[in-house]
Amino acid sequence: MARWLVKSEPFKYSWDRMVADGVTHWDGVRNHQASNNLKAMRIGDRAFFYHSNEGLAVVGVVEVAREYYPDPSDPAGRFGIVDVRALAPVPVPVTLKQMKADPALEGMALVRQSRLSVCPVTDEEWALVCRMGGIDPAV
Repeated sequence: MARWLVKSEPFKYSWDRMVADGVTHWDGVRNHQASNNLKAMRIGDRAFFYHSNEGLAVVGVVEVAREYYPDPSDPAGRFGIVDVRALAPVPVPVTLKQMKADPALEGMALVRQSRLSVCPVTDEEWALVCRMGGIDPAV
C-alpha cells in the first residue's frame, strides 16, 4: 500500500464536508506531477487530507476508493481524478510548521514542494505524522 497527501482549501472543500460526503472524487488537479501521483494511486492506498492556505495542517485520513479515470471537468481530456473515502480524523491536527521543524521530515514532499497538491508520503513519514497527530499509523 502506498501513502499520499492530498490538499484542499477548506473554504472550497473541507474535512468536515469530506466526512459528510463519505466518498468524493478528487478533481481539479492540473499540475502534471500531481496528476502523475493520482495515476499511481491504487484502491486501498491511504492519504493524509491536508487543509491548505487556511489551517496548513493534516486533519484527516482518506482511502483511495476508485483509481484514476478521466476528469469530466477537463474539456481537453488531459487530466483525471480518483475517488477517495473518509476514514478517520486526525485527533490533533499536524501543522506544516510542526512538520518543517522536525528534521526527520525535511525530505517530505510537502516540505520540499509545498505547492504540489498531491504528493507521496514514505512509510516513515506516515508513521511519524500519525504519531504527531495521535492516530494509529495502521489506519
